[in-house]
Amino acid sequence: MDLTDSAFCPRYHKAVEVIGKRWTGVILRAMLLDVTRFADLRAVVPGLSDRLLAERLKELQEEGIVERIVHPETPVRIEYRLTEKGLELHDVVYTLSRWADRWVPLEATATT
Repeated sequence: MDLTDSAFCPRYHKAVEVIGKRWTGVILRAMLLDVTRFADLRAVVPGLSDRLLAERLKELQEEGIVERIVHPETPVRIEYRLTEKGLELHDVVYTLSRWADRWVPLEATATT
């Protein structure tokens, strides 16, 4: 692949902007591990506020990556599931996780 002819790709740029927003990657990673409830997502991502989680889930819904499922029971149960488009991010997230395990020092994660 020769990147010199097309160093800027608008589709790639948009994709990075969508999944590269703060907290979005960890939300996606958790959802790929079958975390589907709002409270559970908040619990597995330390430091993530309710407001920001709601905002990111809404953005992912608008992108067609996540769907919101309302189960009409008492009390109402709401789940968030990855769509086919979202599930296709599995290899991307897995590869980035492997890269991070190899190249990102553990002490660097304590300050972010």
